[in-house]
Amino acid sequence: MPVEKQEKIGPKGVYTTGEVAEICKVSQQTVIRCFDSGRLKGFRVPGSKFRRIPRESLVQFMKENGIPLDNLDSGKKRVLVVDDDEAILEMLTELLERDGRFEVRVARGGYEAGLTTQEFRPDCIVLDYKLPDIDGNRVCKAVRSNPAFGEMKIILISGVADPDEINELLASGADDFLRKPFQIDELISRILKLVQV
Repeated sequence: MPVEKQEKIGPKGVYTTGEVAEICKVSQQTVIRCFDSGRLKGFRVPGSKFRRIPRESLVQFMKENGIPLDNLDSGKKRVLVVDDDEAILEMLTELLERDGRFEVRVARGGYEAGLTTQEFRPDCIVLDYKLPDIDGNRVCKAVRSNPAFGEMKIILISGVADPDEINELLASGADDFLRKPFQIDELISRILKLVQV
């Protein structure tokens, strides 16, 4: 008797409201409201207030609301590179995209980084410490103060070598620090180490 082949639609079958928010590029509160009103089908984890959304329900919801399915299990990690040096932005974007495991966006300053972080919801931010408008410390603190960005990883990059300064940078909320100049392989391995689930 032939076994019916099931279409493989992706590695993940059930999503949290936070993951749905990230995929749909909306706030977690919006997802919770849609779930509670019945527009987004799912279930509650028994004995808790956690909501879970099966993949089929998510796909249906995205189609009904005109949300592109691109973000659903693209498998690529989203990386935001923040630097005011155009040559560095271009080089890092090209090398990270060529690797094939990353979707890359760039920002040229702290303010732009804030806006792009809201919209792109990166898995990892590669953040230059010295920016023309807002320094890396303040960008770190702003990201860390937003509960919706709790899973986001930050790698600060800088030419500073003073260990006290490096400790201060890490204390502001960065997950890792990489001193310029660095090898792209080193950056890739640090990103992967931070964002692997």
